[in-house]
Amino acid sequence: MIFFRYFKPALSTLVLLAAAGMAIPASAAVSDALTGLVGSWGGSGAATFDGGSKEAMRCNGYYKGEGDALSMVIKCASAGGAKIELRGQLTDKDGAITGTWEERTYNATGSVAGKSEPGGLKVKIEGAISGTLSVAFTPTSQTVAIATTGTTLRSVNISFNRDRE
Repeated sequence: MIFFRYFKPALSTLVLLAAAGMAIPASAAVSDALTGLVGSWGGSGAATFDGGSKEAMRCNGYYKGEGDALSMVIKCASAGGAKIELRGQLTDKDGAITGTWEERTYNATGSVAGKSEPGGLKVKIEGAISGTLSVAFTPTSQTVAIATTGTTLRSVNISFNRDRE
């Protein structure tokens, strides 16, 4: 619970970035590498802090794509009742990812830059926090690994499954 009082913006940012790796239906014309991310996803994970303490969370992700752009919304809640709402806009130009993120509840923003390839995404995050985000996905599942520096939040790991539509 202490984590969410002091680090909600950092966790929100990370979860939003994690969402960038989620799937989108084939009907949306997104870059080949990100096509698998369009759609609705649900999952669970854990945030790890200095000293090894962890906080469980449940998340839902919603992704839309058009052309080389991917937009996302991630909503998460902990068992303790903390809530976050993350949004992001990514562009994939021949495997080069650029974009922005925001956490609306706590008014935090930043930028994203990295690389995509079929079934994966690796980016560096900048802004209210710094770190890395790696996403590996299949048509039905996704794993997200986030590592941060400069905060007591050390990592976030999430497993998502595609929601039935």
